[in-house]
Amino acid sequence: MSSLTIRTDPEVERALEGLTRGGLSRSEAARTAILEADRAHRRARLRAEAESLRNDPEDVAASRELAAEMDAIRAW
Repeated sequence: MSSLTIRTDPEVERALEGLTRGGLSRSEAARTAILEADRAHRRARLRAEAESLRNDPEDVAASRELAAEMDAIRAW
């Protein structure tokens, strides 16, 4: 496992104090925060991609066409 050194300011120190008050180590708090930030970033990218597709007239038309085809197949 590699290590990471960061400089903290008073705001980060207060946040770390709050996160470690329940017994979590500073390292565990930092790892958790990094992983949560990565998940949030991935969700934001996926949300932006979904919004882009939802607002793309060609994609909407293709989706509707596919839905109609599926309805026709289901009727059999």
